[in-house]
Amino acid sequence: MLRALPRALRAARPWASLLARGCASGDAGPAPEIQVRALEGPDEGITEILMNRPRARNALGHVLVSELLQALARLREDQRVRVLLFRSGVKGVFCAGADLKEREQMSNAEVGIFVQRLRGLMDEVAAFPAPTIAAMDGFALGGGLELALACDLRVAASTAVMGLIETTRGLLPGAGGTQRLPRCLGVALAKELIFTGRRLSGVQAHTLGLVNHAVAQNEEGDAAYQRARALAQEILPQVDIASGMAIEGICYAQNIPTRDRLEGMAAFREKRPPRFVGK
Repeated sequence: MLRALPRALRAARPWASLLARGCASGDAGPAPEIQVRALEGPDEGITEILMNRPRARNALGHVLVSELLQALARLREDQRVRVLLFRSGVKGVFCAGADLKEREQMSNAEVGIFVQRLRGLMDEVAAFPAPTIAAMDGFALGGGLELALACDLRVAASTAVMGLIETTRGLLPGAGGTQRLPRCLGVALAKELIFTGRRLSGVQAHTLGLVNHAVAQNEEGDAAYQRARALAQEILPQVDIASGMAIEGICYAQNIPTRDRLEGMAAFREKRPPRFVGK
């Protein structure tokens, strides 16, 4: 598998590997489904999350979602992270969306809980205090596109394929797609893409404004990653994470005395929908 990874990735220093199910203690077990790497040299300040679940094409299952949430919780407290880049270690795929095989084994109640957790993951990505970039070198379907939409910037290979295809599966986008796609493209176009479940190439997505850059794919299959990394290098001199964290603290302090915050906690404790009043 190591030989399949781009040379630039192999040269990067591992910052952390978030190991699932006791692997961190040295016990034998399943390999982690993500790797977190902090780059060095001229790329210092760029951290990348590499999704690596080849058998399921990086489908968003329990383990992958858990590892992503753990990684984000750690990284948001690390002031060395000035740009966060999401990429794939599986050639030809960014993220194939929800793990429908896994979901098929869930009860209705479990599906609801998992989708809410998935939505929470996308919110964590969207609220990350440093700029985030999705490098889409392959398929980004359903939840995979929702993950990219939660990022600040998106770079796609021209051959990448993306779309909110849930309606072709008898589903609806449930992890923020119905909210973030209209904000990106406008309501009418977003409705058309969601209602039809249409798939777009990287070039088409760039024409519509869904991605910031579309680049011709290379032999290694990592052209979007290389462009995203160059974009991250452009951003580095402009980013002051300490100021961003201070602003976040100020905003959170304003939320503490609100009635809605107390209502949200009460609703969680009482297992009921919150009744927010905007105060």
